Amino acid sequence: MRAINRFNVLDTIRRAGSIARIEISERTQLSTTTVSAITASLLDDGLILARTEGDLREAAARGRPRVMLELNPDAARVVGAKIAANRMVFVVTDFRGEVLSTLTLALRVDRQPIGVIADLIEDGVRRCVVDANLALDEIDSVCLGLPGVVEHRTGHVRTSPIFRETGVDFATEMSERLGVTTIVESDAHAITLAHHWFGKARDLDDMVLVSLEQTLGLGVLHGGQLFRGAGGLSHNLGDLVLGIGPQGTVRLASLAGESAILGDQPSGRFAEAIRLGQGMAHAKTLIAAEDNTLIGAAVRAGEACGTALANIVTLFAPPRVILVGSSLALGQPFLDSLREAYSLAIPPSIKGVTELVFDQSTDETWAQGAAVVALRELYESPWGTTGPAPAL
Repeated sequence: MRAINRFNVLDTIRRAGSIARIEISERTQLSTTTVSAITASLLDDGLILARTEGDLREAAARGRPRVMLELNPDAARVVGAKIAANRMVFVVTDFRGEVLSTLTLALRVDRQPIGVIADLIEDGVRRCVVDANLALDEIDSVCLGLPGVVEHRTGHVRTSPIFRETGVDFATEMSERLGVTTIVESDAHAITLAHHWFGKARDLDDMVLVSLEQTLGLGVLHGGQLFRGAGGLSHNLGDLVLGIGPQGTVRLASLAGESAILGDQPSGRFAEAIRLGQGMAHAKTLIAAEDNTLIGAAVRAGEACGTALANIVTLFAPPRVILVGSSLALGQPFLDSLREAYSLAIPPSIKGVTELVFDQSTDETWAQGAAVVALRELYESPWGTTGPAPAL
C-alpha cells in the first residue's frame, strides 16, 4: 500500500507539473499527514524538488510562502525503444519524460539470429545515450517495445515477428549486455502509456488503444493502470476469433493483419516496398489510383476491425478508443468500412458511450512510450530504483 500511495503522489505531481501538498491530498484523497510523509521521503530521495512561490522577504507580512513540488528531471534517465521489423527508434528521457535525444536506425532486423538483433539494439542504445551527452552508467533503466506476445514480469517474448525463435528471454539477454536493468514490453502497451502521458488520453484514466501494425495489439487502461494477463502477458488482438468458416477458425489477423492486406499482391515495385516496410504507404498510393484488389482488401480489413472494436467496446465500455498504426494509411476505404461495421455491431444500449480517435503516432512517440514504461517502474519502486513493481 505504501508503494501504491507513493506512486499516486508522484504521478499526481507529474500530471500537475507543479503542485502544493494540500492539492495532492485533495486529488489523491490521501490525508495531509500521509502526503507530507511521502513527499518528505521523495525529497530525501531526490525525486522531487520544492520551490517557494512569492518573495521570501515578504513572508513575515503575508504568512508562510506557498511551497510547490515538482519532479526533479535529473533524478533518473531512461532509454525507450521501438523495435520494428524494418527500423529501430530510440529515445533518452529524463525523469519527467522529456526527450533528451533520439535516434532512428532504418534497417531490417526481423528473422535475424538473436545475437545479431541484440547487437544492433545494444549499438542503438549506446549511440542514443552518447547523443544525450551521457554515459551508459548514468542510465537507470532501458525498455524495449516489441510487437507480439510479451510477459512483462519475466521479460520473455513468447512470440514476435521480430524473432525466429519463440520463448526468448530477451530481458536477461539485453540486461547482461548493457549492464542496465532492461524491461521488455509489448509495443501496444508502450504506445498506450505514451498516449496516457502525452497524447490523446492525457485527460483519462480509463481507455482502450488498438494498434494496427505488423501485428494487431491491444492496450487496456483502467484506473490509470495497464490491464495485463497472467504473468503480465500482453494481448495479441490478431488472435481474436471472429467466427468459424469453411476453412476453420477465422481470426482477426487473417483479415486485418498487414500480411493479409498486402501478402498476395504482385511482385515488382510493390513487393520491394513491402520488403522494406513501406507496404502500407505504397498501398495508399495504389488505392488512390483505384486499385480494386487493394481497395477490396482494405474494405475487408476495415469491416473486421470494426466488428472486433464493437466487441471490445461491448466488454469494456471505455470513454475513448484510440486507433494507431500503419493500417490507418490505407485511408478512406479502410476507415469508412471500419466505422460502418462498428456502427452496425455496437449494441444500442451503449451507442454513443465511446469516442473513436484515429491517430498517426510517430515512431518517436512509440519509443517515448517505452521510456514511460521504464519511468513508471521507477515511480512504483519503493526506493526510486527499478525492481519488481507492486501488483497494481
